[in-house]
Amino acid sequence: MGAAWRGVRDQFRKAGIDTAELDARLFAEAAFEMDRLELVNREREGVPEQQMQALEAFAARRLAGEPVVRILGEKEFWGLSFKLNAATLVPRPETELLVERGLEVIGALDGARILDLGTGTGCIPIALLTEYSDVTAVAIDLSAEALEMARFNAGRHGVGERFRTLKGSWFDPLEPGERFDLITSNPPYIATAVIAGLMPEVREHDPRLALDGGPDGLAAYRAIAAEAGLFLRPEGVLLLEIGFDQGNTVSDILVGAGFSQVEVVPDLSGLDRMVVAQLSPGP
Repeated sequence: MGAAWRGVRDQFRKAGIDTAELDARLFAEAAFEMDRLELVNREREGVPEQQMQALEAFAARRLAGEPVVRILGEKEFWGLSFKLNAATLVPRPETELLVERGLEVIGALDGARILDLGTGTGCIPIALLTEYSDVTAVAIDLSAEALEMARFNAGRHGVGERFRTLKGSWFDPLEPGERFDLITSNPPYIATAVIAGLMPEVREHDPRLALDGGPDGLAAYRAIAAEAGLFLRPEGVLLLEIGFDQGNTVSDILVGAGFSQVEVVPDLSGLDRMVVAQLSPGP
């Protein structure tokens, strides 16, 4: 088995893949259905043909430029494992900022209701639901395939009964009068013209629907800001992930829509990553 996965490692090195050894080992663990320790302990064993074919298939996809997480179909987020499909973005560590702030919001409430827009894998609301047993969430996405994966992930982590999915655009599937304590979203925020210049692993393998934010990258923020106030409870909070250069413009959009206490939060690299907003109090 050792010779098999090291052969793949050597192919990756020859192709200039920086993480050749790690990638090859992860593929071997998946193809051979064993953990790292077992892979070491069975170093000198041969590989059954079916498992070797699986390893070679993984390697071929990686050599063609497909990201490891897409090939393995799984990604960790908030200490939880999330299954992926072609309709979902890969959860990213930066998005955990929304979970951190979201926990501050719902932790002070009893039976909080969460709305997640463009939910994808469902990683944001599912992470929040695993932390509090009295919280419920509604997750909306345009893609039925994404919602199917979100429901699977919710069930996998034991929160399926408190996780409801709706198919549609932003707030359209909701009933008038529904109210939430927290609205979260990691919407598409890349300008259409910029997508062609993204790294191939993103451009060719992430869903276009989850990337394309319109001509200036701000279309989703305008749509969310225009209606979010109709679905927030008093003192409700809106959390939006943003691009590194969008803090000021998204803040202006929210202020123009009646939000106040707008705060731009940086990620660990010091780049703008999240906007937190609440509605202006009434007269």
